[in-house]
Amino acid sequence: MLSNADLAELLAQQSEREEEILVRAYRRAARSAFLWPNNATEIVAQSRSLTELHGVGPFIAEQIRRWIDKPPRISPKPPLIRRDFIALADARMLLRRNPTWSKLLRGDLQMHTRWSDGSGTVAQMAEAARERGYAYIAITDHSKGLKIAGGIDEARLREQAAEIAKVNRSVPRGSAKLTVLGSIEMNLNPRGEGDMDPRSLSRLDLVLGSFHSVLRVKEDQTERYLAAVRNPQIHVLGHPLGRIYNYRLGLKADWPRVFAEAARLDKAIEIDCYPDRQDLNLSLLKLARKEGVRISLGTDSHHPWQLGFIELGLAAALKARIPAERIVNFMSILGLKRWVENVRRRSCRER
Repeated sequence: MLSNADLAELLAQQSEREEEILVRAYRRAARSAFLWPNNATEIVAQSRSLTELHGVGPFIAEQIRRWIDKPPRISPKPPLIRRDFIALADARMLLRRNPTWSKLLRGDLQMHTRWSDGSGTVAQMAEAARERGYAYIAITDHSKGLKIAGGIDEARLREQAAEIAKVNRSVPRGSAKLTVLGSIEMNLNPRGEGDMDPRSLSRLDLVLGSFHSVLRVKEDQTERYLAAVRNPQIHVLGHPLGRIYNYRLGLKADWPRVFAEAARLDKAIEIDCYPDRQDLNLSLLKLARKEGVRISLGTDSHHPWQLGFIELGLAAALKARIPAERIVNFMSILGLKRWVENVRRRSCRER
């Protein structure tokens, strides 16, 4: 039976054989396949229309139907630019078989709001998280160096802190307690340096650091990553590989060495759960497990409904057999804050 991930690969391959508008249509359908809530094969078996799936019109539905009726041979190893991506339907199936895993989740540690390039307010993201039963979320809007994403400077970060405090005070009586953490996704230059005043970062609950530029170089980038994890302001290294499905392969590095250094400093490496990213991927997660590094899960949500992407990260961590005690999002709110404080103290001693 063809999985949605199999169909995504077939759609991507077909896009390479088409021209003009069909190229875009097949590529869009390939990306969408990772978010289809149901397996397309099951939809056909139930005599439902494949056009109910996002990104699938009548023309592409007919093509998918032909593949399902007569499955073509699929390479077990797609090109690297499309390898190690999990489909949501498959992730949900895996999590249903391991129900205790998802119950360990306490929160989501990367998301964006209207303060940078998201569409939801802090309150709306908090409400979506409360509906999911979370104990905490981190609001990680982009920092000022990423102007294309509306990055915020130190003054706006202070204004945002006031809004976060207001949201934390406005929890309805009797509701489950949710703590909104003040955080940021700090833009890093290729030397691993951030773009924000360290004094403004010291007031935050958590700091992610991510690379957003010079992401297509082919040379080894180990020193860049080592500099990033040694940056005293950073607690989590966000979407480390920098890959995007069928668009960008990501950077090369001596990953065991990078993970070992992060583990030595007790910092976390992120699984960015956004469907097009899924970064760290499964192969690197297995290396991370061997080096004993902490793992952080963040959906990179830009809209409240995207908090559901967390299932992709949970499934990846489960498949890679990451120990539960190494996943930051499984900590209590007090445990999370204690870890951050310990990382800060360790960073001060390292300087």
